[in-house]
Amino acid sequence: MKIPNRKWLVLSALVLAAGIIVVAVCLRYEGGNGDDAFASGNGRIEAVEIDVAANNPGRIQDIFVQEGDFVTSGQVVAHMDTDVLEAQLQQAREDLRRAESEVATARSQLLLREADKESAEAVLAQRKSEYEVAEKRMKRYSALVEEGAVAQQEADDVRAQFESAAAVVRAARSNVAAAEAAVEAARARVDGARSAVEAAKANIERIKAEIADSTLRAPRSGRVQYIVARPGEVVAGGGTVLNMVDLNDVYMTFFLPTTAAGRIALGSEARLVLDAAPRYVVPARVSFIADVAQFTPKTVETEDVREKLMFRVRAQIPPELLREHLRQVKTGLPGMAHVRLDPEAPWPERLQVNVPQ
Repeated sequence: MKIPNRKWLVLSALVLAAGIIVVAVCLRYEGGNGDDAFASGNGRIEAVEIDVAANNPGRIQDIFVQEGDFVTSGQVVAHMDTDVLEAQLQQAREDLRRAESEVATARSQLLLREADKESAEAVLAQRKSEYEVAEKRMKRYSALVEEGAVAQQEADDVRAQFESAAAVVRAARSNVAAAEAAVEAARARVDGARSAVEAAKANIERIKAEIADSTLRAPRSGRVQYIVARPGEVVAGGGTVLNMVDLNDVYMTFFLPTTAAGRIALGSEARLVLDAAPRYVVPARVSFIADVAQFTPKTVETEDVREKLMFRVRAQIPPELLREHLRQVKTGLPGMAHVRLDPEAPWPERLQVNVPQ
């Protein structure tokens, strides 16, 4: 059966149109713009996630925000129950008062022992004087005995008195040594009491810090993504109470083929166009390029396979721009990321920066 020429023309036109569509899709997949100086990929707006967690185990008393709320840095978002900590703080204060009282008592004991030492030293000095007198008398009597001026019995009595004085001196020295030991023990007790005071103060500060940590604050300005635990629930130390996204650190993650990923560098310019607001073009810069391809085959041998490898890329939105529109930033929005492969190539008109004023 012979097909009329007109039908041939229509069929050829359809095939040509289909070929053009396929080529356009391929160009969009490979470069996105039909221009070798640019590449593009689909992605979503993401932000760094932050877990707001309880520093210590306890029961959640209040949560002051809802999912989706915008919070500023330092804003109170939740509060843990502090009844147990308050009781511990009261006990620690009582321990401090007892420790301070013990310091006063130890100081009094030290003064008493120092006085005992002074008294023992005075007695020793007196006994030394008596010993010296007895020694001199003994020497005189010894000379008189040799001259026959006194009886031997008298000399023996004087020597006995000298030996008794020497023994008394030794006893006085022992008393002084004991008094010195008692003084050192009293000083150690004072030092121990002072250490107990410092430990009690440190314990009070620790409990106060735990009470302060019971007030959970947003570490950065951002948006509450979801609440993990509710009031009345008990969480462990480090347990997450809520999750938020840091709106000062927002980026789009997308994928580029090997030929494009190999031509970009960290800091390369990018443009982001969101599906929700296609009339705006947001400036960004490449902040991350994966060092390994996604879905890489175990063995890569042919050029065709290598070209199918995709590398994950991240384009960071400037923090100063985010600060200007902090409350309008939304994560999860899909869009298209365009990257300039040739630094000398000008951006096309449709990708000129255009942000909300």
